[in-house]
Amino acid sequence: MSVMNGAEALIASLAREGVEVIFGLPGTQVMDVLDAIYRQQGIRWVTVRHEQAAAFMAYGYSRTTGKVGVALVVSGPGALYTTAALGTAYATSTPVLLVSGQVESYNLGQQRGSLHEMDDQLEVFRPLTKWCHRVQTMDEIPRAVNKAIHYLRTGRPRPVELEIPRDLMQMSAQVELPQPRSIFPSQPSLEQIRAAASLLVSAKRPLIWAGGGVIGSDASEALTHLAEHLNAPVIMTPQGKGAICGDHPLSLGTSYLKPDPALRLLPQADIILVVGSRFPLSLRTPWTPQRNQKVIQVDIDPAQIGRNEMVHLGIVADARSALTSLLEELHEGIGSTWQSTELEKIKATVISELEEVAPLQLSLIRVIHDELKEEGILVPGVTNIGYWSYIAYPVLRPRAYLTPSYFATLGYAFPTALGAKMGNPQRPVVALCGDGGFLYAIQELATAVREDLNVVALVFTDGAFGSCLRDQQRSYGNRIIGTRLRNPDFARLAEAFGAKGIKLSSPDELREGLCAALAEKRPTVVEVPVPNMRLPWEI
Repeated sequence: MSVMNGAEALIASLAREGVEVIFGLPGTQVMDVLDAIYRQQGIRWVTVRHEQAAAFMAYGYSRTTGKVGVALVVSGPGALYTTAALGTAYATSTPVLLVSGQVESYNLGQQRGSLHEMDDQLEVFRPLTKWCHRVQTMDEIPRAVNKAIHYLRTGRPRPVELEIPRDLMQMSAQVELPQPRSIFPSQPSLEQIRAAASLLVSAKRPLIWAGGGVIGSDASEALTHLAEHLNAPVIMTPQGKGAICGDHPLSLGTSYLKPDPALRLLPQADIILVVGSRFPLSLRTPWTPQRNQKVIQVDIDPAQIGRNEMVHLGIVADARSALTSLLEELHEGIGSTWQSTELEKIKATVISELEEVAPLQLSLIRVIHDELKEEGILVPGVTNIGYWSYIAYPVLRPRAYLTPSYFATLGYAFPTALGAKMGNPQRPVVALCGDGGFLYAIQELATAVREDLNVVALVFTDGAFGSCLRDQQRSYGNRIIGTRLRNPDFARLAEAFGAKGIKLSSPDELREGLCAALAEKRPTVVEVPVPNMRLPWEI
């Protein structure tokens, strides 16, 4: 036991749990924490220019490293600014810890007008987190951190919010730091694994549907081995991209919207193994399982089993544990009749259809893939090229492609990419931004310059909130209101921050511009003019 104040206990506890970096913004209720970081060393502090960016950077750091991402903010406005990022982390099952300062414990609920006071702040975070908690006493801080990290590392890894009143940060006492808890992945029922193995062995046309849970549990290698053993093609969700290498012969691409390889494969499949996915087919395709088809669903969250489609067999387990156990049980010969030639034909047909309906988008995506290569990390924003990348960008390794899933958070891409770069300093990182979304966090160019984060932001400019403009043109009689934009010169604005700015005159110059940007040792903004282009759901 050691004598320390509450802020020191917080930082010592986080360091003991393996936290290496905290993203945040100074403020009255967390100044003692910054002082503790300064005096104790060991944890890197990154000052952002907006609290929302702190949480998005923690999100990008976590998604690409598999580690817990941590953000620190004041209560009230600071904490509320993080909610879009926490909602994104919740949607994508990402372990982000938000530590929020709080008004003094003796002022809680008194409505005296304390700085950043907010009644029942915890209630804001309940629907956005797996667990949220307010520390009541100073000596509870290490136990609360230990419990928060345990929640983040077990079961479905969704975000956690922990708030600590300022006066508890300043109190000193004898403190004992608990040992980090041992983590044991959720194991599947052997009986269920054997039942699944029996079904898969008998399958003539097995199909694997891989979601983000495969990435989150680091199960890509096990999934690839299983697909090869079964001779089963793999369809990935956008969040599951990288679950199997995009160049693998059994990788049939991503199910998002037409052209969709799933629509060609699903009707032919007799056994469908769904791993780490909500399997929301009824929301995006007209296909539903038929009587002669059996669905096996593996998910660490029991609430997801059968949520969107009826399943023949549900297995509640960590994806890697379940896939490894399945491989151990599959001793018999495999009866799959899939032929490599027919799978190649399906892939070629999908690409051909994409080329026909979106030639410019595919050309741009191909350039980005060529320049990023296997090492690159891509963060597609909620923008036209981002949407098309869901379908057309082949991801060659896990944790290299970061979407906001169903939360579809406009403006998340650039700060998320900064967090990804912080966790992967040797890997190239590119954010795909629209001219609408990029301005949500353009101030974080200051953070990128200060922290030497040479992220590339490709800003595709069409002078509009493009998807909303097209919606008005198609569905609202071309009555245009609120969707046209007046933009700054993004390249010159980047230079004003001390970053590199590159302004292209046409999308044909993307290869040259991106190649130059990736060679820079500082953050770079590449402005790419594009027309207002067709969206995937318009096909």
